[in-house]
Amino acid sequence: MRLEIGNINIQDIQFGDKTEVKNSILYVEKEALINAISGDDHIRSIDVEIVRPGESVRITPVKDVIEPRVKVDGPGGIFPGILSKVDTVGEGRTHVLKGAAVMTTGKIVGFQEGIVDMTGPGADFTPFSKLCNVVIIAEPHEGIKQHEHEYAVRLIGFKAAKFLGEAGRNVTPDDIEIYETKPLFKSHEEFPDLPKVAYVYMLQTQGLLHDTYVYGVDAKKIVPTLLYPTEVMDGAIVSGNCVSACDKNTTYIHLNNPVIHDLYKLHGKEYNFVGVIITNENVYLADKERSSNWTAKLAEYLGLDGVIISEEGFGNPDTDLIMNCKKISEKGIKTVLLTDEYAGRDGASQSLADSDPSGDACVTGGNANMTIILPKLDRLIGHQEVIDVIAGGFDGSLRADGSIEVEIQAITGATSEVGFNKMTARMY
Repeated sequence: MRLEIGNINIQDIQFGDKTEVKNSILYVEKEALINAISGDDHIRSIDVEIVRPGESVRITPVKDVIEPRVKVDGPGGIFPGILSKVDTVGEGRTHVLKGAAVMTTGKIVGFQEGIVDMTGPGADFTPFSKLCNVVIIAEPHEGIKQHEHEYAVRLIGFKAAKFLGEAGRNVTPDDIEIYETKPLFKSHEEFPDLPKVAYVYMLQTQGLLHDTYVYGVDAKKIVPTLLYPTEVMDGAIVSGNCVSACDKNTTYIHLNNPVIHDLYKLHGKEYNFVGVIITNENVYLADKERSSNWTAKLAEYLGLDGVIISEEGFGNPDTDLIMNCKKISEKGIKTVLLTDEYAGRDGASQSLADSDPSGDACVTGGNANMTIILPKLDRLIGHQEVIDVIAGGFDGSLRADGSIEVEIQAITGATSEVGFNKMTARMY
């Protein structure tokens, strides 16, 4: 598959009389956007605000972050199986409003939604403080069920990203990036002397409100399978979970997964990047065994020399991570693990809930239990009163003066387990 990503650089977002891109500014017709995303009976009200890097703004609780995109050539459409037909994506051309994002907030769904500060010390821990964000505030009717609330807000976010992405359909991109993965046998023939490498992409699927969707299918219902890397880059995988904010793979992160982007950089030079194995994270032992068995089988079947394995979440998924690592290593395939740590606020506790000697090459996104003090900011979007109960908060986190003391677990994207952040740790 050959995919062209046309990046349209967005340096500012403003409300206007028409939704369009001019001179690197995204103009948004507010009422037209609200009309396009309204209509769900579970939602009482929708409002839209714009926030920019450096502004004294806090958004919480953040549910998802989505990059506006539009399919301009090739099969399929944006968010296949959800907003578009289930045609296979990953080919043709997709235009991206680079530097812009849709962010959803409103009344909290569960307890694992996060904080995004656009300035101050908290901004340094979230990649989304560097973007111009269209924030959708979707407030539900009282009494609706959590899964209904999550579904409604998720769809609103996708619809908003599609609506805004259309503004880039007929715009000439500032640059075009080309990514290509050939069918397996052709790839092997083209690079016979290079080591064969794949990415084992673990998706969060641990029950209600812990969902990830592949072409619209809840990934807890799949067995491990293969994707072209360009399918992921073109919207085949989207977030639908409410796990801890620090290591949640938002839809924006799935679309821009740095493991996939970086593996392409040396593809055909130092190694042969043959594809992506997607697998789920399970609750029951038998399901963990099944998925890890299939993942190792696929790695062997592809004739791989090495894999990178990333997880999403912590604790229970650590078992899936180590099972995948151990079983793939037993096939004679080298592994590198991507994770983060929950090592206590002093960093002295066990970092992962499971381990094995085969996991001897590991990259960490940082210690999520580290605490930070976030000063009061001038403007709040959302509901700050939930700070004490979200994951990473505690009784007294929200102080009387409006400042916040929390673990960085509460900051969206702080310890990204695919490396979509700036944190790590070093062993001395």
